Amino acid sequence: MTGEVLHWLQALLGSDTPPEELASRYERLGTARAVAHEVLQERIAQLLTDPLKVTVNGIVTVDNSSNLAGLERRLAQLETATAPDDPPAAGPFTVSAIDLRARARR
Repeated sequence: MTGEVLHWLQALLGSDTPPEELASRYERLGTARAVAHEVLQERIAQLLTDPLKVTVNGIVTVDNSSNLAGLERRLAQLETATAPDDPPAAGPFTVSAIDLRARARR
Protein backbone atom coordinates (compact mmCIF):
# COMPACT_ATOMS: atom_id res chain seq x y z
CA MET A 1 0.00 0.00 0.00
CA THR A 2 1.38 3.38 -0.98
CA GLY A 3 1.44 6.45 1.21
CA GLU A 4 -1.11 8.10 -1.06
CA VAL A 5 -3.59 5.25 -0.48
CA LEU A 6 -2.99 5.39 3.28
CA HIS A 7 -3.61 9.14 3.38
CA TRP A 8 -6.80 8.73 1.31
CA LEU A 9 -8.09 6.05 3.67
CA GLN A 10 -7.26 8.11 6.76
CA ALA A 11 -8.95 11.18 5.26
CA LEU A 12 -12.05 9.13 4.53
CA LEU A 13 -12.18 7.03 7.71
CA GLY A 14 -10.41 9.21 10.26
CA SER A 15 -7.16 8.57 12.04
CA ASP A 16 -8.57 6.26 14.73
CA THR A 17 -7.92 3.13 12.61
CA PRO A 18 -4.26 2.07 12.95
CA PRO A 19 -2.27 2.17 9.68
CA GLU A 20 -1.13 -1.42 10.27
CA GLU A 21 -4.74 -2.59 10.30
CA LEU A 22 -5.49 -0.66 7.11
CA ALA A 23 -2.40 -2.17 5.46
CA SER A 24 -3.39 -5.73 6.39
CA ARG A 25 -6.93 -5.15 5.09
CA TYR A 26 -5.50 -3.69 1.88
CA GLU A 27 -3.34 -6.79 1.39
CA ARG A 28 -6.35 -9.04 1.90
CA LEU A 29 -8.90 -7.05 -0.14
CA GLY A 30 -6.69 -5.55 -2.83
CA THR A 31 -8.22 -2.06 -3.22
CA ALA A 32 -8.56 1.04 -1.09
CA ARG A 33 -12.26 1.29 -1.94
CA ALA A 34 -12.87 -2.24 -0.61
CA VAL A 35 -10.99 -1.42 2.61
CA ALA A 36 -13.04 1.74 3.17
CA HIS A 37 -16.27 -0.13 2.43
CA GLU A 38 -15.44 -2.89 4.91
CA VAL A 39 -14.46 -0.46 7.70
CA LEU A 40 -17.61 1.63 7.22
CA GLN A 41 -19.80 -1.49 7.19
CA GLU A 42 -18.19 -2.66 10.45
CA ARG A 43 -18.84 0.73 12.07
CA ILE A 44 -22.47 0.63 10.99
CA ALA A 45 -22.82 -2.90 12.36
CA GLN A 46 -21.33 -1.80 15.70
CA LEU A 47 -23.84 1.02 16.00
CA LEU A 48 -26.71 -1.32 15.19
CA THR A 49 -25.78 -3.83 17.91
CA ASP A 50 -26.78 -1.32 20.61
CA PRO A 51 -29.98 0.71 20.81
CA LEU A 52 -29.63 3.90 18.77
CA LYS A 53 -31.40 6.03 21.35
CA VAL A 54 -31.45 5.65 25.14
CA THR A 55 -33.21 8.07 27.46
CA VAL A 56 -33.12 8.16 31.24
CA ASN A 57 -35.81 10.69 32.12
CA GLY A 58 -34.40 13.87 33.55
CA ILE A 59 -30.84 12.58 33.57
CA VAL A 60 -29.41 11.81 30.15
CA THR A 61 -30.31 11.10 26.53
CA VAL A 62 -27.92 9.34 24.17
CA ASP A 63 -28.89 9.39 20.49
CA ASN A 64 -26.65 7.72 17.89
CA SER A 65 -29.10 7.86 14.99
CA SER A 66 -27.34 10.86 13.43
CA ASN A 67 -24.03 8.95 13.62
CA LEU A 68 -25.64 6.07 11.75
CA ALA A 69 -27.01 8.43 9.10
CA GLY A 70 -23.58 10.01 8.71
CA LEU A 71 -21.88 6.66 8.21
CA GLU A 72 -24.51 5.64 5.65
CA ARG A 73 -23.96 8.93 3.76
CA ARG A 74 -20.21 8.35 3.81
CA LEU A 75 -20.75 4.84 2.43
CA ALA A 76 -22.90 6.26 -0.38
CA GLN A 77 -20.25 8.91 -1.16
CA LEU A 78 -17.66 6.16 -1.43
CA GLU A 79 -19.33 4.93 -4.62
CA THR A 80 -18.57 8.20 -6.44
CA ALA A 81 -15.23 9.02 -4.81
CA THR A 82 -12.06 8.42 -6.78
CA ALA A 83 -9.59 6.24 -4.92
CA PRO A 84 -5.88 6.70 -5.66
CA ASP A 85 -5.54 3.07 -6.77
CA ASP A 86 -8.57 3.06 -9.09
CA PRO A 87 -7.73 2.09 -12.67
CA PRO A 88 -7.67 5.07 -15.02
CA ALA A 89 -10.94 5.91 -16.67
CA ALA A 90 -11.33 5.00 -20.31
CA GLY A 91 -10.48 7.79 -22.69
CA PRO A 92 -12.64 9.22 -25.45
CA PHE A 93 -11.43 6.56 -27.83
CA THR A 94 -13.91 4.36 -29.63
CA VAL A 95 -13.42 1.14 -31.50
CA SER A 96 -15.39 0.43 -34.60
CA ALA A 97 -15.45 -2.48 -36.99
CA ILE A 98 -15.70 -2.11 -40.74
CA ASP A 99 -16.91 -4.97 -42.83
CA LEU A 100 -14.73 -5.15 -45.94
CA ARG A 101 -16.17 -6.74 -49.05
CA ALA A 102 -14.67 -7.32 -52.45
CA ARG A 103 -15.99 -4.99 -55.12
CA ALA A 104 -17.64 -6.52 -58.14
CA ARG A 105 -15.36 -6.80 -61.18
CA ARG A 106 -16.18 -4.72 -64.25
